[in-house]
Amino acid sequence: MVEKIKQELQSYAEPEKAEFLPRFFKAVEGDYGEGDRFIGVRVPWQRKVARKYYMSASMEDIAALLHDEVHEYRSVALIMLVYKYQKAASAPEREGIVRFYLDNLDYVNNWDLVDLSADKILGAHLFTKERTTLYDLVSSGHLWRQRTAIIATFYFIRQGDFGDTLAIAQLLLNHQHHLIHKAVGWMLREVGKRDLELELKFLKEHYRSMPRTMLRYAIEAFEPDLRQQFLQGLV
Repeated sequence: MVEKIKQELQSYAEPEKAEFLPRFFKAVEGDYGEGDRFIGVRVPWQRKVARKYYMSASMEDIAALLHDEVHEYRSVALIMLVYKYQKAASAPEREGIVRFYLDNLDYVNNWDLVDLSADKILGAHLFTKERTTLYDLVSSGHLWRQRTAIIATFYFIRQGDFGDTLAIAQLLLNHQHHLIHKAVGWMLREVGKRDLELELKFLKEHYRSMPRTMLRYAIEAFEPDLRQQFLQGLV
């Protein structure tokens, strides 16, 4: 099964994309994606292959793809895992998928891999459960685990539950990496789309100390005049 999936993905590979993607995902020496390999498969084709095989693929098949150094194989593995979680027929089956996800977070190791899976698996699972796992991820000091924690709350946001997003955002306010700044700002913006006053309250308390990129992402949907007031420190 694994080789069949790889071969089908390879049939969609574009050499020019394979040359471009390492630069886009910073897969160069010394950067956050160092060591990642790409074959140049666009995301719609990845989703097509994942939809075709997720029902018949075993967890062992998914693990083999997820442990591969080729980025698109890991991406397809995670898309299949999302589909499996969404179609799971029982609580024990969903628990097993989430445990597999957490046990394999070392392979969810670029921003796109986090963003396509964290809210749909971990966030969805924790919505009605105790959420200390998210705070353990935040305290791990690990870039991708920390991004997983804040992006997982996107599921909560869509349900109108904002408390953990704001709590985790506050814990990550002084983070050094721009990928955390972008993720936190994005989630704050999503809160504001649903409860602008709540986002404004949070920003008024913290915007002067938060990284500029985080602030820019958080206020992206604001009216121009209000956005400029925040950028100029006049709020």
